[in-house]
Amino acid sequence: MNMDIATVNALTYEDFVNLLGNVVEKCPIIAAAVWSVRPFLTLTALEAAICEFIDALPESGKEGLLRCHPDLAGRDLQSGTLTRESREEQAGAGMDALNSADASRMARLNEEYKERFGFPFVICARMNDKANILRQLSERCRNERAVERARGIEEVKKICRLRLEALVLTDAANKL
Repeated sequence: MNMDIATVNALTYEDFVNLLGNVVEKCPIIAAAVWSVRPFLTLTALEAAICEFIDALPESGKEGLLRCHPDLAGRDLQSGTLTRESREEQAGAGMDALNSADASRMARLNEEYKERFGFPFVICARMNDKANILRQLSERCRNERAVERARGIEEVKKICRLRLEALVLTDAANKL
């Protein structure tokens, strides 16, 4: 879509939430909250407002935000119920084309991770490939809960940045 920041600032509340409501997976409340701090001077300022909202959440809120994310290569991918963004991101990383051994390993590690932490494994699929995702999932299962919660939130922010860039012109392009 790639609209400039002035167009984003001019959006009605409903249009803003409809357009940006999934830059953080299944969390339109974040777009609803940051709408009120318009106008944004740049894409970076919009991203910063979203990140500030996330950072201000209590730990339970951050875990809730992580729980909004689907398992990688999980039931939602298989059943076709992922959001459009998640489907494209997972497909780009090869999560929709795992062989049976990798699919089985992914399912086992996803369950182990959720049992240990109480929220799903989150990684920016667009910045990783299948092999790295499996390696990270295996390694991150050994982290402490607080470390993993913080790591998951950092991955959410990476996902958000890439989703915003797909919708809003980057700061350099806005100055043209």
